[in-house]
Amino acid sequence: MPVRNPHPALDAVWGYLAEVTGALGVGLESCTVDNDSPVSAYVALDEQLPGHPGRDVALLWDEIHGWSVAIETHSGEDLIVLRYLGGQTVVPPPARVARFVAALREDDHRVGQLTPPSLREATGLADLELVLDRSTRPTRAGSARPV
Repeated sequence: MPVRNPHPALDAVWGYLAEVTGALGVGLESCTVDNDSPVSAYVALDEQLPGHPGRDVALLWDEIHGWSVAIETHSGEDLIVLRYLGGQTVVPPPARVARFVAALREDDHRVGQLTPPSLREATGLADLELVLDRSTRPTRAGSARPV
């Protein structure tokens, strides 16, 4: 039986990550979550981006800025964020995140933004749970409602 997280919001983060990684064709084993405030996640992508040979790629998420794509440094220092997805919410539909990653693979600089968006404040796990719940609540057709 899987171990439950200490707060339902963290289970909701893992559930959202499962949907996003499924859309990307990678598994949850490629993810880590940092439960500190702000809550954040790291998704290792097994690829390289044009213009950045020899650098591992990661998809990052946090509850303030949403999604971004970063590359690893050769020295083990902080990641270098290349672009932020932006938008209206920190929990966009998984298909939108997958399109963001696909555009970066194709070296399409028209997608995303260079500066980090401030989509919300880190106001606690209970509020984060509400944000995640609203983004994944089924519609009448049975699919997740985009936010």
